[in-house]
Amino acid sequence: MTTNKNLSANSTWTGMVSVDDTALAVTDTGGAGIPVVYLNGQFATQGYWRRVISELGTGFRHITYDERARGKKSKRSADYSFEAAVRDVDAVLAARGVHQAVLVGWSYGAVVGAHWAHRNPERSLGAILVDGAFPHDWLDEAMAQRIRKMFRRMNLFMPLLRPTGLTPRMNADQMADSNIELGELSRERELGPVLDAITVPVRYVVASGTSLGSRDDEQEKIRASLDGVVARNPHIQVAAKVASNHGAILKKDFRAIADAVREVAAPHRA
Repeated sequence: MTTNKNLSANSTWTGMVSVDDTALAVTDTGGAGIPVVYLNGQFATQGYWRRVISELGTGFRHITYDERARGKKSKRSADYSFEAAVRDVDAVLAARGVHQAVLVGWSYGAVVGAHWAHRNPERSLGAILVDGAFPHDWLDEAMAQRIRKMFRRMNLFMPLLRPTGLTPRMNADQMADSNIELGELSRERELGPVLDAITVPVRYVVASGTSLGSRDDEQEKIRASLDGVVARNPHIQVAAKVASNHGAILKKDFRAIADAVREVAAPHRA
């Protein structure tokens, strides 16, 4: 449900979309181009996509939104689960009257995009997964404890940044629980079958180096799990391996991401 009853696709729309017990801040550029829905990193905001959107230009219809308790406007919820994040994709597309779209997901959003594409092959025109959705068993009890300790430390200053929208309106336990659930869902036995069963075009844009909370070559070992996925599923390819790290990829390698979007969308634009 949307708080604005005007569902015109001819001009930029911003507003709140209701779902479950909350509401999400959504921006839809409108237009006749192929819809592209952007799925944020776990605690990121829709503003992270601005360079990709600018690079792609007005030939596409760009739909961005802030997940539950993220950004300045999206409301809190009693449910920050992964399944809630997948439901939110459906809610946003339904509110904007979009049946088919290209999905572009970064980090956590890449896993959301992979699951949504797998569950909705008739609605997904393809997916670009940006340095995420790697089937690897990176979570163990020691890692879970590291995650909880990290978020407890970060929670000492995060509340000061919440009015700016730069940090989520979630407490340390909620953020840690979300991150740990991601680790569980990323295990090879969980994510591998999802990726193997995807039947729409998927292009990965893969970063280099570390990410928040990783050490040494942990992240590159995780990324290496993609080799088996590509070998098993002909619909999945690596579009680019870029030099920037996980946190900088949307800023420094937005052109590689935009190129992958164009590749996936090309048959439908024709």
